[in-house]
Amino acid sequence: MSIGRYMAREIAKEIDNRSREFFEFVMPAVDMIQENNELVVIIDLPGFDKKDIDLKINGNILTISAKRTREITGTVYQRHRPDRIEKKVVLPISVKEDEKITGKATAADGVVTLRIPMGPTTNIPIT
Repeated sequence: MSIGRYMAREIAKEIDNRSREFFEFVMPAVDMIQENNELVVIIDLPGFDKKDIDLKINGNILTISAKRTREITGTVYQRHRPDRIEKKVVLPISVKEDEKITGKATAADGVVTLRIPMGPTTNIPIT
């Protein structure tokens, strides 16, 4: 193997590693929608099994953790999907220290939908 090919291969490996680190930082895409008295959080986690995803709410912080446990067999030529995701998202819910937030999550087709009950809201008049 020539030095040029070796350098090109090593550069490609380094770019691959850096792009995976970048996607692990920015992923997953998260949408938050208020429906009636629930906050609906939609999280895109394609390729992660339901059993490998962990959601925790502490105060008004949602922690999303996911780690791939599937073994890859065969020769891997290119791999850009992240193996691990760790993201914290601030929820638009006012929470007191002694309150406990509970929610219900479902997963289908790489999308996790988390429904969190919100307390009653009141309209604030503008004067």
